[in-house]
Amino acid sequence: MTGGTGFIGSRFVNKLVNEGHHVYVITRYPRTHKDTESVSYISFQYPVRRLPTIHAVVNLAGESLFGYWSVKKKEMIYTSRVEATEQLINMMLQMEEKPNVFLSGSAIGFYGTAQNKIFTEKTTHPSDDFLASVVSTWEKTAQSAEDLGIRTVYTRFGVVLDQNEGALPLMTLPVNLFVGGKIGDGKQWISWVHVKDCVNLLYYILIEPSIKGPINITAPYPERNNEFTNTLARVLRRPTLMKTPAPILQIALGDMSQLITKGQYVLPQKAIDQQFTFQYPYLDDALQHIYNKLEI
Repeated sequence: MTGGTGFIGSRFVNKLVNEGHHVYVITRYPRTHKDTESVSYISFQYPVRRLPTIHAVVNLAGESLFGYWSVKKKEMIYTSRVEATEQLINMMLQMEEKPNVFLSGSAIGFYGTAQNKIFTEKTTHPSDDFLASVVSTWEKTAQSAEDLGIRTVYTRFGVVLDQNEGALPLMTLPVNLFVGGKIGDGKQWISWVHVKDCVNLLYYILIEPSIKGPINITAPYPERNNEFTNTLARVLRRPTLMKTPAPILQIALGDMSQLITKGQYVLPQKAIDQQFTFQYPYLDDALQHIYNKLEI
């Protein structure tokens, strides 16, 4: 697994270990991590011949999207994803016995932004903005695994909700400071998913042989920014007193602001068709669990 020390990857490693698997985490600095009975830290230079038979390869590497999207930042967002994927493809080429499945990270940025469209995995053409271009190239690179006879899945992540990592702490900060409120007109959709459902769906994908191609990692009920903010404020017992003008975010974040000021309504149609059980399909329940630890 690449990205196994990151936000989603580290939680997925724990899930795999709890299910009885041994995980080889590929990292640039393996010596800074301590191996355990169930987790080994290796580099891309680790000889493939020394690995046992690998059931699955998981690719979650990539430069964080957070931060001002300078020219250099955009280059890192692109190259970190494509190069890691190319290295994994090369590693699988060298394996005498190929893995059963290649799960490659992706993003709902593939679809672009819209207020009046519903996107599912049946949407085959990417948008024409920067993030969609990155995701499209990322998935096309991963597609080489299909030529090796490996079941290949592109996990298109939405906004993954967790108390301490990801986007939610940034969204919570102004609410906690009593300056929270809708962003822009508040009509943009947020396609979110609780981190537990995210990890459980990733595991389901690994063990369900019928799933291949793109799959949306989102909850079945997206919310508009206005309702999302109101629900967050209610759970945190804070008022929503302010409105954040979209131009301010555009100045502060550059092109990255589109992740906040625009959005898309994305349904996890494949997961729904598979009758995958979302533990937190509704935003209020998800946030109640995250902040008040209520098992709903």
